[in-house]
Amino acid sequence: MFVAATTRCFANLPLDTALQRLVDLEYSAVEIMIHESGGHLRPSAVFADLDGTVQICRDTRRLTTIGYSIDIEAPTETEYYQQFAACCRLAKATKVITLTVRASELGTPFNGEVERLRELVRIASLDGAVVGLLTEAGRISQDPATVKVLCDNVKGLGVTLDPSHFILGPHKGAGYDQIMEYVIHVRLRDTTRNEFQVRVGQGDVEYGRLLGQLAKQRYTRALAADIQPIPDVDQASELRKIRLLLESLL
Repeated sequence: MFVAATTRCFANLPLDTALQRLVDLEYSAVEIMIHESGGHLRPSAVFADLDGTVQICRDTRRLTTIGYSIDIEAPTETEYYQQFAACCRLAKATKVITLTVRASELGTPFNGEVERLRELVRIASLDGAVVGLLTEAGRISQDPATVKVLCDNVKGLGVTLDPSHFILGPHKGAGYDQIMEYVIHVRLRDTTRNEFQVRVGQGDVEYGRLLGQLAKQRYTRALAADIQPIPDVDQASELRKIRLLLESLL
């Protein structure tokens, strides 16, 4: 296991500046957010200019890109899959394997979600990438039991584990041992049962226990800090604290 950070930690800065900030904080690996809304890159732009995006993603200021987070808002199903396929080609060109996607919103027919995820896994496999379904409150993936059923029904689907959503969300306090075998990526911040993000060390995330669970599954991938700015709190200090905390546990 190794420590990384998402570019969302500096969502208010241009990508090159965000990457430099992470270098200054002694991070060596990064997950880049490719979100149509609020990301440093947009899936529609990747599709429109793949070569240009590849050049951007190769200039990471000595950081190793360990994953892309993809959130597409295409108006049609055809365009949705076209944009995802372009992101997969970007991943192949930049030697990235892990692609994180969001689950559909609550109320989406389960069979439809299975088919969507199967298609994403199929498309990703063509370029040697793997898909991790983000655990997230307000989405089908908010319940660990449902996530396990999805992974059981979609061969090759992995999980991007964000334990904060199991601490604060509607399934707060729920155990998630049943999905640990599927985890291919992890995002972290400190969380309480009342606040999604608090200062590092003031929340309920049991980092040591989590790393122990991951170690039992022989997890060797990233632990990505995903801390967004808190008013009147030094962002650099928080990112430095979580890096040092995680490194001390490895």
